[in-house]
Amino acid sequence: MIFDMILVLVLVICLITDIKEQMIYNKVIFPALITVIPLHFIINGFNGLKFSLLGLLVGFSLLLIPYFLGGIGAGDVKLLALIGAIKGTFFVLNTALYMAVIGGFIALVIILFHKETLKCFKGMFIWVFSLFQGVRYKLELPTSALIKKYPYGVAIVGGAVICLIFKGAWIV
Repeated sequence: MIFDMILVLVLVICLITDIKEQMIYNKVIFPALITVIPLHFIINGFNGLKFSLLGLLVGFSLLLIPYFLGGIGAGDVKLLALIGAIKGTFFVLNTALYMAVIGGFIALVIILFHKETLKCFKGMFIWVFSLFQGVRYKLELPTSALIKKYPYGVAIVGGAVICLIFKGAWIV
């Protein structure tokens, strides 16, 4: 129960700061991390310590490649690692699956409602229509909607909340 309360507190703070400032702060992540790892050890001994450190390692490694490719920030990586340290490997793997679905949905909504997307669909329609008419039409696809940034911490928090509500998850 104490771990759920710590997780909810961290998730609320990180959600607010990520939406407002697109930042997940170390001053939120590290104190929570310094609290939960020893707490796992105190409550469950070495098994608790192993549980927490393995979850931390799995959560950290799940987002390393997107981080190195520039797709997400370091705060997102640390937040998922903290979730793993608090709730363990099983929970963080399920959180990552839900996070990916939520993040993909958010990205799709951003792309579809971007002002240049309508121009893109109109250009594709003209291009297809011109093919049937035997006319060459140069299709130019705008990429500004595809490079738009959004706070991915929202997706991470969403995945963790789904796992919390459903006591783990359904997928893994």
